[in-house]
Amino acid sequence: MIKIIIPNNNINERKYILDIMLNEFLGLEYNLEIGSNNYELELENKKILTIKDTFFNNYPKELEYLKLNNMPSKIKNLDIFAASFFMLTRWEEYVNKNRDSHNRFPATESLAYKQGFLDKPIVNEYVEELKTKLLELDSSLEFKKKKYELFLTHDVDELYKWKSWKQVFRVVLGDLVKRKSLSLAFERVEEYFLIKRDKIRDPFDTFDWLMDKSESVGVKSRFYFMSGGLTEYDNRYKIDELKSLELINKIKKRGHIIGIHPSYNAYNNQEQFKKEKDLLEKTVGKKIVEGREHYLRFEVPMTWQVWEDNGMKVDSTCGYADKEGFRCGTGNEFSVFNILTREKLKLKERPLVVMDCSLFDYNNNSYSEAKNNIERMQKQTKDFTMLWHNSYIKHIKFYRDYIEPSKENDI
Repeated sequence: MIKIIIPNNNINERKYILDIMLNEFLGLEYNLEIGSNNYELELENKKILTIKDTFFNNYPKELEYLKLNNMPSKIKNLDIFAASFFMLTRWEEYVNKNRDSHNRFPATESLAYKQGFLDKPIVNEYVEELKTKLLELDSSLEFKKKKYELFLTHDVDELYKWKSWKQVFRVVLGDLVKRKSLSLAFERVEEYFLIKRDKIRDPFDTFDWLMDKSESVGVKSRFYFMSGGLTEYDNRYKIDELKSLELINKIKKRGHIIGIHPSYNAYNNQEQFKKEKDLLEKTVGKKIVEGREHYLRFEVPMTWQVWEDNGMKVDSTCGYADKEGFRCGTGNEFSVFNILTREKLKLKERPLVVMDCSLFDYNNNSYSEAKNNIERMQKQTKDFTMLWHNSYIKHIKFYRDYIEPSKENDI
């Protein structure tokens, strides 16, 4: 077994990142001792790998590092353990208070974006670097082998394109007054009545099709449902209405996965989160263990702690709305860390790498650009998580071609 000797400061932080990199990612067991100025990894053959500490030794007091002026200007200025800790724990989002209109930390504020490595899983690269150095000292070492996994997820913000005549009226009024398009207004009214008369399917009812696509590549779709909320961004449907119940039963029958999509203000609200989770579990008839926050709203470390305290196993919120890429420096699932309580949680993060509207609405990618971006990032990670909303229909042919490029048009 490997023996690791570390400096006598920031012990919880150091132990966490060693657990993630050596144990969770590489599958190595180790014993930890205190008493070095750097990281010393002593192998069974007594050879020692020394990695110089370039960060935590500068801030020996508890939480002393958590200040904006301690943010690294370049990731390469940190040792591989401090750099990986920086990316995985998202402590830069705690010290950098800049936010967008939805109180989200934008990709453009991140060091990864500013330094041009947001599209690279830099933590995975550090793990591979560590693995290479260890093998140079002991070629008999055996590491965890991980197969590639594709996670196709679908946040269910809306069930219907047109739920009521009142909704249609508001949109049609906009067509006539703002967009000054009589033809578009007529198309909306016609579509609404055709749907109500069961002449055509509601465009947002893509659930069977999404499950078909996932099944065609041997993957289970993950549908994250909303079950409450107090704002204009919530309550587009009721989780216990007939349409929802029929859909949930269909998803369960086909063996796909149901998770939670907490409402707009639940990301830092224990009571609201619990209320919605309890209702969803009652409706679905089984324990809910995974999901993603609405609008990708996330506050470090509060959101993770809310999920932990409510018995959740996997969060998949950590992706950016404004850019695709590796917000946590990895696509791999990993245990999270509360930077304030200094505790490793049972909760795991499965980082979101690509979202539909990030590709086309925020960044205006062409299909070829979007495809190239996805393929480039996909090749660099063992876990790849994509979000495609059931209601995001304007580029649904891209999703079809991404999942099954050889299939003919079927939607």
